[in-house]
Amino acid sequence: MSAQVLLAEDDPRQAEVVRRYLVAEGHEVLVVHDGRTALAEARRWRPAMLVLDVMMPGLDGLHVCRTLRAESDVLVLMLTARATEEDMLLGLELGADDYLTKPYSPRELMARVRTLLRRVGRGAPPAGSELRRVGRLGVDPVRHHVTVGDEPVECTRGEFAILAALSEQPGRVLSRAQLLHHTRGIDRSSTERTIDVHVMNLRRKIEADPQKPAHLLTVYGVGYKLAAESP
Repeated sequence: MSAQVLLAEDDPRQAEVVRRYLVAEGHEVLVVHDGRTALAEARRWRPAMLVLDVMMPGLDGLHVCRTLRAESDVLVLMLTARATEEDMLLGLELGADDYLTKPYSPRELMARVRTLLRRVGRGAPPAGSELRRVGRLGVDPVRHHVTVGDEPVECTRGEFAILAALSEQPGRVLSRAQLLHHTRGIDRSSTERTIDVHVMNLRRKIEADPQKPAHLLTVYGVGYKLAAESP
């Protein structure tokens, strides 16, 4: 799947390597080297994906991600030399779809790009899709499509993996360790705290009142479940 990709990387040599790999896969690529330009071009060009370095002059990538996430559903793949759990959790809290730490293999980066771009196709689930209904919540694991009522909900890959796992058996409680197993292929550096961040973000998206969830429930001391019947 070819797409318009905005690459924000302040290291010109690294940016050129990534640009060549993206172009080789058929993508149209625009390269910028600072946060302010990244934000301006994302608003002007409206790319399908933003490959975003965290450490950039002007505005850092975290600021850019926070700002854009409030304005659009552009896919965001963050690149960073910061490898601590706190940094990863902060990126996820701000709405990044994926998080890759430096140094990384360009091939691994391309694999992440391909996987994220599969989410670009939107709209109503096609005929024959495996749509699961849990109360007002709809989860389609084939199209990675989520709805609350008739309204589509954009989820990151980690968030969707959790909903897909819980929707298999509504009412069944899955521990953080079990949910972590479902998200392992998405980010190998995930921890059980990552699951809590994903759940927090999901509640902001699918609950009328995230402080009083009706769909995605906590079972204290055990884990999480989807309510078999929700309002």
